Amino acid sequence: MRIETRGLGRSFGPVRALAGIDLAVPAGRRVGLVGPNGSGKSTLLRVVMGLLRFDGEVKVGGLDPRRERLSLAGRLAYVPQSAPALAAPVAELVRLISTVRAVPLAELDRVARALDFDLEARAAVPFRALSGGMKQKLLLALALSSQAELVVLDEPTASLDAETRERVFELFAGLPKTVTLVLCSHRIDEMRHLIDHVVALADGRVGFDGSAADYLRTRTRSVVEAQLRGDADTRWLGDLGFQPGVGGWWRRLVDQEQKA
Repeated sequence: MRIETRGLGRSFGPVRALAGIDLAVPAGRRVGLVGPNGSGKSTLLRVVMGLLRFDGEVKVGGLDPRRERLSLAGRLAYVPQSAPALAAPVAELVRLISTVRAVPLAELDRVARALDFDLEARAAVPFRALSGGMKQKLLLALALSSQAELVVLDEPTASLDAETRERVFELFAGLPKTVTLVLCSHRIDEMRHLIDHVVALADGRVGFDGSAADYLRTRTRSVVEAQLRGDADTRWLGDLGFQPGVGGWWRRLVDQEQKA
């Protein structure tokens, strides 16, 4: 789904959360939405989904979130930063998504198992009784199996361990190329292989809007990657601050002078 905004603004009382946001994101882009706390990231996401009123113009897949919110809701999936306190049991939520989205239960189960979430074992557990990590896993499984045209994820890996984050990234990479993916995250280093576009906000304004490669090139820190062949001892990589990734790759953030 294509996302377009023109002169987008949003205020909370005297506080201007968004000011003059102009964006044009083509369908199928993998977008990293970045910026410090209070920069307007979550507000922008909620506006795009029709959850907040706004000034200016917004079109998502040709729809106006103000007037066509229900039509838009049927075409997108959203994972919030803070999970809602839902009383419904896991099985009821799964059946609801399966029915509304026309997604086979087998597909939901496949994605959930990829995230180490056993739907059958937790079928009767109320959603709000799950741990923070399990809530995040279930919400991600529901979103990533929903066949939505736009998937919006606000800090999707905040409650997950490193191993589960890698599984999530693999699922992201497996989404159809026609799906527009918007990832709001502080972990831009982890997302660099998944995104092709970056929108950076600062004080409610767009500070950067362009390719992920250009954005990363302008940052003061870089990601160094290493891969050892065969059964080589990897302990020394850990001692140097590298973190294990997918496919035997190890990654570490370094300052530019360290990289040189």
